[in-house]
Amino acid sequence: MASVLITGGHSGIGLECSRSLAAQGYNVVLAGRSLARMESVADELRTAHGVHVGMVEIDTSSLASVRSAAAHCRSMVEDGEIDSLVAVICNAGGRFDGPERYSPEGYELTFATNCLGHFLLVELLCPVVAADGRFVFTASGTHDPDTMDGKLVGAAVEPNAVALANDGKDGAKALSAGKRYSTSKLCDVLYAYELARRLDRAGSSITAIAFDPGAIPDTGFLRDMPKAVQWIAKSRPMGWLEKRIGVTTSTAEFSGAALAEVAVDPKHSSGSYLQAKEGRLSKRRSSTVSYDEGRAAALWNDSKQLAGLRSDEEPAELR
Repeated sequence: MASVLITGGHSGIGLECSRSLAAQGYNVVLAGRSLARMESVADELRTAHGVHVGMVEIDTSSLASVRSAAAHCRSMVEDGEIDSLVAVICNAGGRFDGPERYSPEGYELTFATNCLGHFLLVELLCPVVAADGRFVFTASGTHDPDTMDGKLVGAAVEPNAVALANDGKDGAKALSAGKRYSTSKLCDVLYAYELARRLDRAGSSITAIAFDPGAIPDTGFLRDMPKAVQWIAKSRPMGWLEKRIGVTTSTAEFSGAALAEVAVDPKHSSGSYLQAKEGRLSKRRSSTVSYDEGRAAALWNDSKQLAGLRSDEEPAELR
């Protein structure tokens, strides 16, 4: 049976996605930082559904780790351990509150984790994706400042890769954690659209999609926030209020299953933005800025430079 690789597939919506894929008979490749945590999930999926579950250690904030993980995954395909990937789900990510933190390469941690690592992973794994496979980027409605989702977290700023990677350096005032997060998700949408355009121009049948899982406070997203804030966010009154004011809300179970559908159901077209909201998956328009092709191309090309992507590493269809 076909295989799907998912980063962060052992917790939150990623775990629910992995469970849904395994229940449908797909082999799963879990990619994450903790082999121990992934092993328990792998055992669960194998026992419950009899599928093959591989594991790849990866820290998406580290470009060296991404390169190592991509090489491991490619060898799994070349050695026949798994089939060509029918989907790569770029799902891992986080919001990092508190003082600014930086990746091993010196890039701001939010941008490195949510954006640059996945960008490099896509470039390196494209050669082992099936001819009709797809890439899915887990985005967020917070990227759109015209929605309540975007207003509450912090409006996204200009998606300039170099500026975002160096945010807060040399004494400059850093962006808030909310703005860093929402902007990283804008970059993910831009990546998905630019990838779809490049694949289409190359005549490839591989597709690229952005997926918004909605606000799900019980997934660990707020783990860096004070305990009181986490408790309030998970309370029933807060859930009622969020729906009342127009926040896009969902559950881990539904959004995980929806993410699995987006990854393997051919009815969802390339270049789409799909949103899970209160038990329904639908195609929506993303922010106005996300459709700016000039910004997307600049983000893509700057990300190549920041990631140190070599000419021999970049697939011809993505150039």
